[in-house]
Amino acid sequence: MPFATPPLETSPFETLPFETQPSAAVELSALDIVLWGVLPYVMVVVLVGGLIWRYKYDQFGWTTRSSQLYESKLLRIASPLFHFGLLAVIAGHFFGLVIPMSWTEAVGMSQDFYHFNALFVGGIAGIGTLGGIVLLIYRRRTTGPVFMATTKNDKTMYVVLTAAIVFGLWTTLASVFEGEHGHNYRETVAPWFRSLFIFQPDLTAMAAAPFSFHLHTLVGMALFIIWPFTRLVHAFTAPMHYLFRPYIVYRSRDREGGRTGGRPGTRAGSRSGTNAAENPNAPAARRGWSPVGTQDRDTRNR
Repeated sequence: MPFATPPLETSPFETLPFETQPSAAVELSALDIVLWGVLPYVMVVVLVGGLIWRYKYDQFGWTTRSSQLYESKLLRIASPLFHFGLLAVIAGHFFGLVIPMSWTEAVGMSQDFYHFNALFVGGIAGIGTLGGIVLLIYRRRTTGPVFMATTKNDKTMYVVLTAAIVFGLWTTLASVFEGEHGHNYRETVAPWFRSLFIFQPDLTAMAAAPFSFHLHTLVGMALFIIWPFTRLVHAFTAPMHYLFRPYIVYRSRDREGGRTGGRPGTRAGSRSGTNAAENPNAPAARRGWSPVGTQDRDTRNR
């Protein structure tokens, strides 16, 4: 029996009145309800629950398991290419899915201008991200120590991540060849995505999207489902405190005895060295590096 979703109430996430509704006559199947009405919330539960579980029981495993020690020449090219490309892809997804088409039209941005920029910037970002992940996989497969450190979990992650990038780039490049007859995802996928946040998923809108967008969306949700259980988890713990921590201060170690005439085994300028003649029984200072206090460490040790 056809399932019709109720009209959405006024909301900043809603498709506004002067946006078209090409999906109004689409009839839904049970599979549509499961995929576009249930699976997104299952994905969120697994993602959030998995992150909490991983942080609580596997903090030592919360890492990228960096292999830079084994090979760095190719990594210096592949890693920035992938990560900066991915940041551009994420920004493009945010702009296309979260910001309604009516908002861009209200500020004078035509659909043709938006479409051109989305294809141009999105194409460059997608190709850069794909090139980066291909280089990372090539490096991991051809560098012996890196390949030996690759787990089955890593292989699964690389397959799903690459598939998400490939299908996303496919939908972008397909729009180039389809031209003005191409599908406008801002009338289908975007309203569905925004409707998820108010717990009234616009299933008919998503059901009206082409198969390529369905496939890209499903692979994307699969990626977020496995995210907490792979090395991708490091994305949620970027070391931002490194930008604000104090500088590391290095001090050189003087030769034995130093220039102040201290006893062997003491550092020049140390209290034990300078007072050795006055107090012969004073303990000698330990050889090595003297601790240097920093605001960051002193605050943490209180």
